[in-house]
Amino acid sequence: MPKLKTRKAVAKRFKITKRGKAKRMQAGKSHILTKKARNRKRRLRRSTLVSKSFLRNIKRQLPYG
Repeated sequence: MPKLKTRKAVAKRFKITKRGKAKRMQAGKSHILTKKARNRKRRLRRSTLVSKSFLRNIKRQLPYG
């Protein structure tokens, strides 16, 4: 059987944790930062987990993740 291809766009955005959950970075931290509060920008630095409804699709697109 041939090797499965990884969706590179998905691989750049998500990482699979050891327990099988998907981790992602928060949106809204790239530009127009002057009007955002310092606390908000600090919170946006942290990563979050993806909701369970999207998890199956992400795992399918990352066969070796």
